Amino acid sequence: MESIAGNPAERRTGRTSAGATGTGGAGAGGAAEAARHAPDAPGRGRSAHADHTVHAERLDRADRARGALLGLAVGDALGAPAENLRPSEIRRRWGRIEGFVSDDPAGTDDTEYAIFSGLLLARHGSALTVTHVERAWHLWIADLDEGPFRGAGFSERGTLENLRRGLAAPISAQHRHAWSDGLAMRAAPFGVFAAGRPAEAARLVAVDGRVSHDGEGIYGGQAVAAGVAAAMVGAGVASVIAAALSVVPMDSWTARSLRRAVAAAQRAHPDRLTTERAVRSAVVVGGYPWTDLAPEAVGLAFGAFAAARGDFRTAVLTAVNMGRDADTTAAVAGALAGALHGVSAIPWIWGEAIGPVRGSCLPSMRGYHVLDIAELLTPDETDEADPVGGTGKAGGAVGGAGEPAVAAS
Repeated sequence: MESIAGNPAERRTGRTSAGATGTGGAGAGGAAEAARHAPDAPGRGRSAHADHTVHAERLDRADRARGALLGLAVGDALGAPAENLRPSEIRRRWGRIEGFVSDDPAGTDDTEYAIFSGLLLARHGSALTVTHVERAWHLWIADLDEGPFRGAGFSERGTLENLRRGLAAPISAQHRHAWSDGLAMRAAPFGVFAAGRPAEAARLVAVDGRVSHDGEGIYGGQAVAAGVAAAMVGAGVASVIAAALSVVPMDSWTARSLRRAVAAAQRAHPDRLTTERAVRSAVVVGGYPWTDLAPEAVGLAFGAFAAARGDFRTAVLTAVNMGRDADTTAAVAGALAGALHGVSAIPWIWGEAIGPVRGSCLPSMRGYHVLDIAELLTPDETDEADPVGGTGKAGGAVGGAGEPAVAAS
């Protein structure tokens, strides 16, 4: 049985719950104001991710991994205040969102579940099975006291209720929200792990998803994982989108939504507001009350990524200002753009605001930082030459230096 063996965020990097770099992390008062004036030219003055020299001609895998997972967390935190809002409501409250609108920005269930899946993937790698995933759901979530958000989204709550009733996968995924974007929001780590292998990323995220999702919910996760896997090796924007489409049925709602959103984003528009309206109109089901539809959220995220031509800042803010499930759409757009351009593409003030997660949704994840998960999923050359147990596990995730993130018991 797996168990979390301590907190690598504190043991391995010296990060604490106060913040990623000991500067207040998730933000003391004034973070929102500082973020509103963040420079357009990213990468200056970083400390959380300044120790990587980024070569324009070639980014290493570790840098892209940091970009993907920090990009996910940044997008999540930026989009959280706009979740479930219409664009007109966003404009009435804040004008156009250009940075953090909260003095205490923090990730939501998107970041915490991504860390959960990343830890599980680091433990098992390509040998991951549905049994591993189901056991982890029990050990780390279902059998523990809940956080204040009770496991977060509807699909997660439905899954937890089924698991607690004794139902096993795939029956545990038979609930009213199996089509949600709850798998898409935690899919980026699979693309990081299977860099350059979109089909393998899609296979692994489907294994993870069988506990909680079905049908379009699985397809949404596969599209995101495959897109990140392609971005991790520097594929162009068109190739990232093609990779996402290659792993889902072409007649699926997810594929149709993704194609429509991208087509709308790539048309000529007079301004960004018109672009956002066009992308949103292409995929949003008018009048439908649930904003967590995987086909819709994935379509909006890839539409934002395409409209921005892969630029991190533009992609994330486009997703945020389109509303709906804005934390998830911005998290996915941030993961895609961050994987494509590396951690230096993330404005430093945004990256610095991201500290270890608070465990509001998953108390067992409290204290973990996405940058540590990125490290676990990107083994160094020695690890790649001699993978743990020869099973394709991410190097350094199990054993080693007395600092395991996840250990067997």
